[in-house]
Amino acid sequence: MTETIASGPAGSAHVDDQPRPGRWLALAVLVLAVLLVGVDATVLGLATPFLSEDLQPSGTQLLWIGDIYSFVIAGLLVSMGSLGDRIGRKKLLLLGSVGFGAMSVLAAYATTPEMMILARALQGVAGATLMPSTLALIRNLFHDPKERSLAVGIWGAMASAGMAVGPVLGGFLLGHFWWGSVFLINLPVMALLVAVGAKVIPESRNPDPGPWDIPSVLLALVGIVCVVYAIKEAAVHGYRWDIALAAAVGVLTLFVFVRRQLTLPSPLLNMKLFHHRGFSGAVLADLLTILGLSGLVFFLSQFLQMVQLRSPLNAGLVELPAAVGAVGAGLAAGWVARRLSVRLVVAGGLAVVGLSLVGCTTLHADTGTAALCVILFVVGVGAGFSFTVTADVILSSVPKEEAGAASAVSETAYELGAALGIALLGSIVTSIYRGFEAPPEVPGPATDAARESLGGAVETAGQLPADQGAALVSAAQDSFVAGVDVAAGVGAVVLLSAAVAAWFLLRGQELASGPAPAGPAALSTAAAKPGGDSGAAAGGPAERP
Repeated sequence: MTETIASGPAGSAHVDDQPRPGRWLALAVLVLAVLLVGVDATVLGLATPFLSEDLQPSGTQLLWIGDIYSFVIAGLLVSMGSLGDRIGRKKLLLLGSVGFGAMSVLAAYATTPEMMILARALQGVAGATLMPSTLALIRNLFHDPKERSLAVGIWGAMASAGMAVGPVLGGFLLGHFWWGSVFLINLPVMALLVAVGAKVIPESRNPDPGPWDIPSVLLALVGIVCVVYAIKEAAVHGYRWDIALAAAVGVLTLFVFVRRQLTLPSPLLNMKLFHHRGFSGAVLADLLTILGLSGLVFFLSQFLQMVQLRSPLNAGLVELPAAVGAVGAGLAAGWVARRLSVRLVVAGGLAVVGLSLVGCTTLHADTGTAALCVILFVVGVGAGFSFTVTADVILSSVPKEEAGAASAVSETAYELGAALGIALLGSIVTSIYRGFEAPPEVPGPATDAARESLGGAVETAGQLPADQGAALVSAAQDSFVAGVDVAAGVGAVVLLSAAVAAWFLLRGQELASGPAPAGPAALSTAAAKPGGDSGAAAGGPAERP
């Protein structure tokens, strides 16, 4: 079923806004993809100690395993979202699901760090098709803004549920099987999504999208990957001429990309979307939030397992309150935002997360389970409110025919923030960790091996006499915790800055309470003015004067 756009009286564009039958069943299938992405993100963190022991990656390789997925996704999301607008979002979703399952098998049976990095990169290519397609299809399934807010809330809740299921399921699998099993759990979910989705999800696409501009695809990919790579390498190794060259190439490429989009009759990404202050504010809030959280989240599982010596299942259960808080907040976010205000809910949620991260700056090996659960629950509540409302703002700020590209912008901010967060905050943890002072009785080669990663320190300690091994692990754990504490402090500053930015950029923004016709003409007219009310024109968030 494709979108149909007709011309109404006085030349105004409108879209058939009748409720689609079976939309809630279709939503149930769509969120399977979201659930899978959430599971996949969290189980990798739990599997890291086992993966480190088996594949023996260096510290840098371990970071690449953690963030190459996000790098590739960030570089391809806009292109894939735009492709879905052209060839059909359902078709792209199903093709991506098959590819994601196949690459999960490759990751499960990786035998070297390089093979794992390649598998995660290819997963990123397939994963870039999933998230924009699901959000864009929701935009086209639900025309009524209140129904759409609830659908987006369910979408966000399932992402959080994936984060909750991932550690628990991953902990169970890691307790009974080898680490590759955490990737194989993707297969039944993908099979169900493809089999049922092919029957119940309606197809949608832009009826007049224009050609898919391959040069723009390459410019977006090269530009984003070069910029993120330069930031990552500079954080780890300092400034070198090759890193500066990569940054310059990335910035120049992205500049050319933007200039090209402004001149194309059918751009890959409509840059006028960013003239809408609410859209830009929501995207920036998502980027900064994920940047501040992701580095800490990436190392939390290592802290729980290799510092507090918890089992994988126990570590997963400790992380569960964050997802529970996010699920509840996500389901209530639309209702709360309509009764208070968009900027109060988003900025308030971000401030709560930032203050919670301040509490994480005092983590140590003896931090109790109750304290960890309370902190993580509050983080989940704040993030659930913020992410759900910003997704609603972004999704409803555009007409349906551009939903794929707009959704991709939202997901690009998310994935780029995750990559930057792991790169920057992860590099802080790594640099502090590598500076630990090893016990004098430990041989030099063993010390060098231990400084590669905390997992390497644990493995090296097992090859030393008991007293030397215990002293080495204790020194490594103390240094690792010191790095996590500093990273939490930096993350708190980023989150509080995001809260301030959201307060000003989302001023006057409201979630719409009833459907309104929209089309390309409505968007272009409103977006022609900076801060223009394109959300209201699209039947989405309105702005007060």
